[in-house]
Amino acid sequence: MTTPETSAPRKTRLIPLTDWPKHHPWPPLGGLRHLAFNRHSNGFSRCVRKIGRRLLIDEAEFFAWVAEQDRASADAD
Repeated sequence: MTTPETSAPRKTRLIPLTDWPKHHPWPPLGGLRHLAFNRHSNGFSRCVRKIGRRLLIDEAEFFAWVAEQDRASADAD
């Protein structure tokens, strides 16, 4: 049996915010900047890692966050 402490860390890729369009067509850079700027009020902070002045987007966490937003939207309908 594995526990969270003994399991391997989740593999993810940290993408600099300005390089996001090189890897994914959506969201556009302006939309991503909006999400990152308002990250403390919209729950997006879990997707952002700030190293100095640089913002990095946790790719796996971003897509998990998008899926949760989709589920919440579907539940509200």
